[in-house]
Amino acid sequence: MTINQQDLTTLQSTSNTINNDNIEKNSVEENISQTVNNSAEEELPEEDSIDITHLRTPIKVDLSPVYNFLGARTTQAWVDAAIKNLPMIIQDHANCEKKAAGTAMNLIFRYEFSYDLQRKLAQLIREEMLHYEQVLGIMNERGQEWKYLSAGRYAKGMLKHKRTYEPAAMVDVLIIGAFIEARSCERFATLAEVIDDERLAKYYRYLLKSESRHFEDYLALAQSLSDENIDERVAFFKEVEAELISSPDAELRFHSGTPA
Repeated sequence: MTINQQDLTTLQSTSNTINNDNIEKNSVEENISQTVNNSAEEELPEEDSIDITHLRTPIKVDLSPVYNFLGARTTQAWVDAAIKNLPMIIQDHANCEKKAAGTAMNLIFRYEFSYDLQRKLAQLIREEMLHYEQVLGIMNERGQEWKYLSAGRYAKGMLKHKRTYEPAAMVDVLIIGAFIEARSCERFATLAEVIDDERLAKYYRYLLKSESRHFEDYLALAQSLSDENIDERVAFFKEVEAELISSPDAELRFHSGTPA
C-alpha cells in the first residue's frame, strides 16, 4: 500500500494526539495514585508499640465524664500505700489487663448474636493484650520478677450482684466492666501525678485516652442489649463500687479499697 504525503501528515497528527492523550492519561493516573497513597498514609493511625519508649506523646484527656460516672474518688491512704508498694501495683495492673482480655474472650464466645458486641470485644481484646505486653516490658525493664498475687475483692464484690437470667446477666456484666474501666482510668491519672518515675507516669498518662473511652463503650453495649433503660442498674452498681473503693480493705491491689 502506498501512503501519500497527505495521508502521512494525517497519520502523524493522529499519532501525536494519541500520544498526548496517553501522556495526559498517565499523568492523571499518577496523580490519582499519588493522591490515594497520600490519603492512605494520612488516614492510617500510628501503631502503638509494645516498647513504651516508642509510644506517642500522651494527649490531654478530659476526665470529667469518668469522675462524674464514679461514685467516689480514690483515697489518699490508697495512693500513699500504692507508692510504697509500686511493684505490687504494677504487677496487679498486668493481671488486670490479662483478666480484661480473658473476660472479653469468654464473652465473645458466649454472645455471638450481636455484631456490635463482637466487634467491640475483638477490639478490646487486642488493646488489652497490647497493654499486658507493655506492662510485662515495664516489669522486665525494672528487673521485677513475677510473683503470685491473689485476686482482690473488687470484681467479685460487684459480680455477686449480677442477675442470673439473660439478657439481664450480660447487661450487668457490661455495666460492671464500665466501672472497672472507669476506676482504672481514675487511678492511672491519680498515680501519674504523684509517682517519682517519669517513664511510668508518662505511660499511665498514655493509657488515659483508651481507658476513658472504654467505660462509655461498655455502657453503650449494655444499653443496646436491654429493652429497658439501664440507668437504675448503673446507679445501683455505682453505690456498690463506691463502697468497695471507700471501705477498709485488708489487701492492697490496683482496685482495692482504703488500706485497713
